[in-house]
Amino acid sequence: MVSVIMPAYNAEAFIADSIQSVIAQTYPNWELLVIDDASSDKTKEIVKGFSEKDKRIKLLGNDSNLGTHHSRNKGIKAAQGDLIAFLDADDQWKPWKLYRQVKILQEERIAACFSSYELISENGDPLHKKIEALPRLSYEKLLKANYVGNLTGIYDAQKIGKIYCPEISKRQDWALWLKVIEKGGPMTGIEESLAIYRVRKNSISRNKLEMLKYNFRIYHEVLGYSYFSSLSKMLVFLNEQFFVKSRQTKIIATEK
Repeated sequence: MVSVIMPAYNAEAFIADSIQSVIAQTYPNWELLVIDDASSDKTKEIVKGFSEKDKRIKLLGNDSNLGTHHSRNKGIKAAQGDLIAFLDADDQWKPWKLYRQVKILQEERIAACFSSYELISENGDPLHKKIEALPRLSYEKLLKANYVGNLTGIYDAQKIGKIYCPEISKRQDWALWLKVIEKGGPMTGIEESLAIYRVRKNSISRNKLEMLKYNFRIYHEVLGYSYFSSLSKMLVFLNEQFFVKSRQTKIIATEK
């Protein structure tokens, strides 16, 4: 079984589409754990409506707003599946996403894999861009920059145990996948696009200075590198992020 972890905060505009994309999976053996982070909108009501119709969908909640890292960890702790995957409440999966990944994990006998994904705007319009997955991702490569779209990653908790997010409010998914590779070995990347990422106006990936601050904290506070070693790794990150990783973004041809 695959446990799907979905943190949610004031996601009433998008979460129904996200949940529908899980329900539409051709691989049926999953549970969806939605962790409501004290939303003030109708997020909980929407999730309850789905859970009443499909017992695979379960609603968990925080009494106060604690952040994505806490919500993800709460979901991971409650997960009962052999495999753990992630989907934020504004993103979507393609119907064959889980089937493709479970098959690859079984055939290659690996601990984790991820895939390419496509981008849409906040209002759902295609941006005609695809972020391509590297065919093989090592710890050393991932340390330079985050190459795993969190909405595409899946790992085998039976092989390597449950891997949790560090207690940091941003970029914690990067640290999680570093730990997954450290324990389970390199990740296989699937060239096919299996998910759809919604680019939000206030997302950290659009705020470059905020991203740099949290990247430094990952190196220094989470991974334990010295202050100066962390600065050195930040220089490597800047080169990798803006001159190497940028090559993974491809333009999708539009249909005439």
